[in-house]
Amino acid sequence: MTTVLIIVGVVVLAAIAGWLLLRGRATGGAGLKRRFGPEYDRVLARHQGDTKLAEQELEERVKRHGSISERPLSDEARERYTARWTRVQERFVDAPEDAVTEAGDLLDELSRERGFPEAGSVEDRAEALSVHHAAQVDAYRRVHTARDGAGGTEDLRQALVEAHALFDALLGKRTAGPAGRDRATDMRKQHHAKGSVTS
Repeated sequence: MTTVLIIVGVVVLAAIAGWLLLRGRATGGAGLKRRFGPEYDRVLARHQGDTKLAEQELEERVKRHGSISERPLSDEARERYTARWTRVQERFVDAPEDAVTEAGDLLDELSRERGFPEAGSVEDRAEALSVHHAAQVDAYRRVHTARDGAGGTEDLRQALVEAHALFDALLGKRTAGPAGRDRATDMRKQHHAKGSVTS
């Protein structure tokens, strides 16, 4: 009788394990695609369409960085970061390159304070951010690329606008809506107005 119960238990456990394995395979790709969004497509393209390799990389990211628990910010810290970001945007009018450099530094500092790794390359930090802020992580790469001298003033402006969405996400705010777009328009108008006066 005991032997029969043991055999039945083993069969049941094997069936459950098999079901979980099949379920994981069936939903793993879809789950990763939902979680990473455009980042999934970016990684897939880098692996030349090899879904298996792309998903292995993303699963590895989740293993390495999924346990990061973003530390809360105090109200004072949130106000301080918000004031600094406002100054970055205002500085863009006179010194676009410097403003974007400051924006990159500010994102690095804010992400470290929230608990993301501080060591490593820009891409290492981007990978950690992608696990928690996949929709905005490309802005992190873009602001760091732009600050290294890639592109003109409009590229710098667009990088700063996109980085604002990541900044808001790291602050715990919703992504900027129409008000954020209005600020981006103001930045463009002010820059062009300054250019027309000095040229």
